Amino acid sequence: MRTLEEHGFEAYVVGGCVRDSLLGRAPNDWDITTSAQPMQVKALFARTVDTGLKHGTVTIPVHGENYEVTTYRIDGEYKDSRHPEKVTFTGSLQEDLQRRDFTINAMAYNVRDGLRDYFGGLSDLRRGIIRAVGDPAQRFKEDALRIMRAVRFAAQLGYEVEENTLQAMKELAPSLVKISAERIASELEKLLVSPHPERLRTAYECGITAVILPEFDRCMETEQHNPHHMYSVGEHTIHAVMHVRPDRILRWAMLLHDFGKPACLSTDENGIDHFYGHPEVSARLANTILRRLKADNGTRQDVVRLTRYHDRGVGLSRKAVRKAVVEIGEELFPLFLEVKEADTLAQSAYQREEKLEHLRSLRAIYESILEDRNCLSLRDLAVHGDDLIKAGITPGREIGRILGEMLQDVLEDPSHNDREYLLGKYAGH
Repeated sequence: MRTLEEHGFEAYVVGGCVRDSLLGRAPNDWDITTSAQPMQVKALFARTVDTGLKHGTVTIPVHGENYEVTTYRIDGEYKDSRHPEKVTFTGSLQEDLQRRDFTINAMAYNVRDGLRDYFGGLSDLRRGIIRAVGDPAQRFKEDALRIMRAVRFAAQLGYEVEENTLQAMKELAPSLVKISAERIASELEKLLVSPHPERLRTAYECGITAVILPEFDRCMETEQHNPHHMYSVGEHTIHAVMHVRPDRILRWAMLLHDFGKPACLSTDENGIDHFYGHPEVSARLANTILRRLKADNGTRQDVVRLTRYHDRGVGLSRKAVRKAVVEIGEELFPLFLEVKEADTLAQSAYQREEKLEHLRSLRAIYESILEDRNCLSLRDLAVHGDDLIKAGITPGREIGRILGEMLQDVLEDPSHNDREYLLGKYAGH
């Protein structure tokens, strides 16, 4: 910034880094806006990266950090609800800030001039308000993802969305259909892991989820007339997400764990609702949804697995717990316990204490199994595939079958995890 100013140009930090600084938070990165045009910026620095010259952006590496420097600009028409067809460079900071999404993100600062706040961003920051800059409908027509960003910022900061902004979001939510799955997923995940994931309710009320996650709307519209529940499936889902720590896998799992319930609803002669088979249906839906949102394979597999097993009962014996750990997965079993707890806390008070006591006992047994280092996987067996080959077993499926039988034996009785015993019983040695 000093280099730019010494050569007669204006330069300010802008956007999220200003907002976060005013909130007393350390910014993740620093964006700079300047009156200098891209080629003028490039001429002043030894190393630059052309990250978006067409839109006025040059990246400058300094001391191992990358700084995006963007020329003041006025955006042209947005035909794809994402990018302007063209941009016009301007010498006016105010005109540049006017194109930004929300007032709290439309402030600029430098040491010489202090804070530049033309649209009441500081006031909105202090009052806890998310408000579009200028005409909210115009801002959302420019980039439809801003509709989701409004909810996400409200969730991250605990703010309320200003009424005119909220109304424009409702009117223009259908335009989210133009936004890529990756960008949708990124915003949804930020909302999920925020301090206020209950703002999913705002996304539903605005018609956002009707476009990006219609399965959630069906959950919101499905009541649960059952002693174990006091909310609709959707409201139960929101409370379950709130009751689990903000780990991305856990939050996704709690979001999706009951999505199969609307399709599995049945009502008995006493008017009690049941959802037989919903974990497996939910798991299939979770797989479909996460593929649609272009989630990475690891995330998808873990979330689908937790969804599939979220309702699995586990008996209070060491043998039952060992078998559950193997079935669910060593890495996922601790998360499974957290999922069970969050699911329970989002239900009615009926038998809640008994369920939580069961979970406490289950966790204690699991921890004792870990302390005793019981065998919980093929890699922990005292015998491996090479041992069976040396014992004369032909390589192939037979090896896998025998190892599987050995593991089941050891799960029944951990003392059987002995090389001599296993080879003697299963390989005739």
